[in-house]
Amino acid sequence: MTTTDSTHSGAHPRFAAALDELGLGELRGRIRRFPDATRTAAEAAAAIGCELSEICKSLIFAADTVPVLVLMDGSSRVDLERVRQELGAEKVTRAKADVVRETTGYAIGGVPPFGHLTRTRVLADRSLLQHDVVWAAAGNPHAVFPMTPEDLVAHAGATLVDVREQTS
Repeated sequence: MTTTDSTHSGAHPRFAAALDELGLGELRGRIRRFPDATRTAAEAAAAIGCELSEICKSLIFAADTVPVLVLMDGSSRVDLERVRQELGAEKVTRAKADVVRETTGYAIGGVPPFGHLTRTRVLADRSLLQHDVVWAAAGNPHAVFPMTPEDLVAHAGATLVDVREQTS
C-alpha cells in the first residue's frame, strides 16, 4: 500500500520545504510512500511498477575531495573516469556515508536530486532524458516522487553529461 496524502506526504521535512521554496508544492501530493524501504533503484522500481531505468539515482562522489552529485538512471552505473574527465579532477571516488549525510542532509538510499544542505556541482547523465517521467527519492528510503527529467535537471541545477559506463 502506498500513501499519497498531501498533508503527510512521506517526504523528508527538509525536502518538503525545498519543494515549497522551489514553487513545487504541488509535487507533495504526488509523493509515494512505501512501507518497505526503496533504498536501491531495483527496490524502488519494483515498488513503483516502473522500469529500472526510470529511477533517478542521486549519487555523491568526491572529486579531489570536493563533493559532487551525479544523477544517473537506475539501470546504469557511473563511469568514474568519465566524471573525472568532465570535472577536470585528478581523482574521483564514491563518497563515504558520513560525507553524503554532511553534504546533503540525507542518508544514502534517500538522497533526493535537490534540497540539500550544501550546494554542490551537479551532473546529470543524458540517459535520464529517454523517459517522459523519472522517479527520485524524496529525502528518505521510503518515499519517491515523479518528475519530468527536464524539470528534474533544471531544478537540480545540473549540467547534462555522458558519464554512464558503456556496456560492450
